[in-house]
Amino acid sequence: MEKIERHTFKVFNQDFTVDKRFALIKEIGHGAYGVVCSARFTEAADDTTVAIKKVTNVFSKTLLCKRSLRELKLLRHFRGHKNITCLYDLDIVFNNDGSFNGLYLYEELMECDMYQIIKSGQSLTDAHYQSFIYQILCGLKYIHSADVLHRDLKPGNLLVNADCQLKICDFGLARGYSENPVENNQFLTEYVATRWYRAPEIMLSYQGYTKAIDIWSTGCILAEFLGGKPIFKGKDYVNQLNRILQVLGTPPDETLRRIGSKNVQDYIHQLGYIPK
Repeated sequence: MEKIERHTFKVFNQDFTVDKRFALIKEIGHGAYGVVCSARFTEAADDTTVAIKKVTNVFSKTLLCKRSLRELKLLRHFRGHKNITCLYDLDIVFNNDGSFNGLYLYEELMECDMYQIIKSGQSLTDAHYQSFIYQILCGLKYIHSADVLHRDLKPGNLLVNADCQLKICDFGLARGYSENPVENNQFLTEYVATRWYRAPEIMLSYQGYTKAIDIWSTGCILAEFLGGKPIFKGKDYVNQLNRILQVLGTPPDETLRRIGSKNVQDYIHQLGYIPK
């Protein structure tokens, strides 16, 4: 196997040790997942650029390790779809003393995310909104056709270019899905998705949830496009539920009976009837 020659530079005060053929362009972002920068492939005839994500804590907890492995497998599986971010390569780097340095993901570089666009307040037309939602749904159709739920759709996980091309990213919370509720219960958990975009059936311990949870998140994103702010900006679990009920009204009894938590059922009943 050919040995990779690497060099090191600083990104948000962290050492980035990458293939020496890639030169730093700028820092992009950092968070609990790690650090991201943009880089140029210096040996390409054209101006080839990539996003390099360094995941530093991948082996610190079993949960984080599983999340990273799951995302890598899904990105590889979905590679090539025009509305899903592309993973070009990965590199596991160790320091000279044998200690773990980081997992580096070389991904398609996009110009910004939808959160930044909404936050900027720039004027968008209905044609923009239609195009963005259409592209989200195209990506979701492909994801769902593989019996996978994304489970964390939000503006920050939608990457966009100046030509309005949109790609879905971040599959760390994604899961496989089965039409068999018993099989689903083995791997579907309650606390997924950012609260403001979380479907009520997830919050309410509903007896089994489906691909519809990603459609709910898409609807929340559309409402945010039109309103310029999250439609259900709950401060906590209860406030989030109250905001949803204020807009959609009290669910029918048949739906309430399928809520897994008796306490939640009692809470909704004591609120009385809330019209749409």
